[in-house]
Amino acid sequence: MTRRKREKEGEAHRMEVPNAILLGQVKEAVRTGHTATINVTGFSMRPFLEHCRDKVRLAPVAGLAVGDAVLAEISPDLYVLHRIIRIEDDRVTLMGDGNLRGVEHCYRKDVVAVVTHYYRKGRTISAADPRLQRCVRIWRRCLPFRRYLLYAYRINLKLVNLI
Repeated sequence: MTRRKREKEGEAHRMEVPNAILLGQVKEAVRTGHTATINVTGFSMRPFLEHCRDKVRLAPVAGLAVGDAVLAEISPDLYVLHRIIRIEDDRVTLMGDGNLRGVEHCYRKDVVAVVTHYYRKGRTISAADPRLQRCVRIWRRCLPFRRYLLYAYRINLKLVNLI
């Protein structure tokens, strides 16, 4: 479909921007007190966030707590959207929900924004939703057998896409 046809039919034009550029702009916007909504790319936050399907709203950091999903700059122009698993003094340890091992470390000052809302399958879910927080706590405890749960999740996704 051509661009003109899309515009006539009211479809939005989708443009992909490299993360280093986009998230740098998000960082500046959040630093000035704005919120930003971004599409999720990557699989490290499965099963809570799905690649190219879900979005998150990011807001300035008011406080950090274990279990918060945050956007952090772990090295210059390298950003991750992962969950806080540990806070010790000024150091923050992050891990993606879909990761089996491997963590990232940064300082509190490197946390760019905190996720306030999730947009999943057309629904908006607040990050403060008690049901979501309970699921996150249970998921963290499932780390020893997360591999099998993620495998079952991927099979379910494939089956749903076939139907």
